[in-house]
Amino acid sequence: MKKLLITAALASSCIFAGAQDMMSKRGTPILPEAGDWSIGADATSLIQYFGNLFTDANNNNSSLNSQLPQTLVGLYVVDANTAYRAKLRIGFATQTLNNIVDDNSTTTEFVTVTDELKISNTNITLGAGLQKSRGKGRLHGIYGAEIGFGIGSHKDTYSYGNSITTTNPGPTSTTDWTNLPNGGTNPTTRTTESKTGSTFSINLNAFIGAEYFFAPKMSLSAEYGWGLLFSSTGEGEMSSERLNAGGTAVESFDTPTGKSSNMSVDVADIGSIVLHFYF
Repeated sequence: MKKLLITAALASSCIFAGAQDMMSKRGTPILPEAGDWSIGADATSLIQYFGNLFTDANNNNSSLNSQLPQTLVGLYVVDANTAYRAKLRIGFATQTLNNIVDDNSTTTEFVTVTDELKISNTNITLGAGLQKSRGKGRLHGIYGAEIGFGIGSHKDTYSYGNSITTTNPGPTSTTDWTNLPNGGTNPTTRTTESKTGSTFSINLNAFIGAEYFFAPKMSLSAEYGWGLLFSSTGEGEMSSERLNAGGTAVESFDTPTGKSSNMSVDVADIGSIVLHFYF
């Protein structure tokens, strides 16, 4: 019994000493040091991928929410308990969809033209905050506050292979685009452009969570926040074309779309998990 107690005491001493030194077997510090930078990546998709390896391929094993989709998360370590954090997304995207339809200007079979839809999006996110941590060993509690801003826009542009004419006021082969506001087929009026107003958001959050270092200067953190969120969308516009009342020419006109705003004070980022690399 005495030998067992001595062995347990020695083992505990070794574990405690290792936790105090926090060095790997190769002598690499496990915890980040002052002056280190960190790049964080959303770990939700990674966890989902490994979860799906053990189940049916169609299963979705992740009920976690990403912290900020498609957003870089960075940290600058000031000291053992303090870090500055930043978030950044600069996104510009375009997509083109083509659909082959019958040419209405001829009765010849298998003569076609192309309807086209171009989609463009802009998304920019900026955030900054202060993060504090406490704890010993590999597991640390984290807490702090941050502020974030976001702007964005969306536009759909439609072009049609079949023109509206006095003899063909409603081309029957117009593509029934899923996004088309007026429904698509056989229109007397059809959309040429649809754009939302610019979006703007600002959030001010306090957050709390935990960070676990599973390898030298590599960790997983989970957190949730609480704070203020305000977002707004400005007035948009939809451009259309049709044959005029006299049936003599094609006319274009613009229709404004409504604007909106939202303000809330609530919990945010529940279940967020981020993979950090310090260097």
